[in-house]
Amino acid sequence: MDLSPRARTLLAEVSAPHVKLGDLRKRAKALKTDHALGLELWSTGHTLARQLGVLVMANTGFTQDFVDQLDRDLQDLPTDEQLVLIDWLLANKLLATKTSSRMVESWEHSPSPLQRRCFWYHQARLRWTGQAPPDNSEALLAALEARMADEVPEVQWAMNFTAGQIGTYQPELRARCIALGEVSGVFRDEVVSRGCTPNYLPEFIRIQVSKLPG
Repeated sequence: MDLSPRARTLLAEVSAPHVKLGDLRKRAKALKTDHALGLELWSTGHTLARQLGVLVMANTGFTQDFVDQLDRDLQDLPTDEQLVLIDWLLANKLLATKTSSRMVESWEHSPSPLQRRCFWYHQARLRWTGQAPPDNSEALLAALEARMADEVPEVQWAMNFTAGQIGTYQPELRARCIALGEVSGVFRDEVVSRGCTPNYLPEFIRIQVSKLPG
């Protein structure tokens, strides 16, 4: 795609050293919604330009076909860049409307690992944001027990995180979540930096529960 002068100027801005995510948010607020400009910035392939592009895209533009195209655009990137962008999409656009939220909730069995990751990460977010947990925790836990150990790493992390949130906030399911970690062995051998919370479910849940009020 040939870039407009405006898009070229923005690409140069975000390519400068030391640009931070807060800078992108301030720039997007000044730009306001401009879906065409967002598509131009996405077409550059530059991670920060794409993140800025996502912020100025129209919330209502996120149909399944459009998300599938964005998903395809990510496939040739290193995994860490894929995850940065798909998590940014989830946090900033895919949950912005009821229609797109329902779309995310339909992705449990999507053929796309990135979309499955969004499904599970969304389920985790519904619990850690402090609201009453949805009523699907037992069904989710059954799915986690059946499939988590065999998932690809980028999805497995989000599934494990969901189990951690269920185990933290729903005491009646805590023992099952701990057992899931013990039986599956997922993240058991992970080495974490001092002061960081391990992903291994028995330890994750123990630490998170200790932080709960009361």
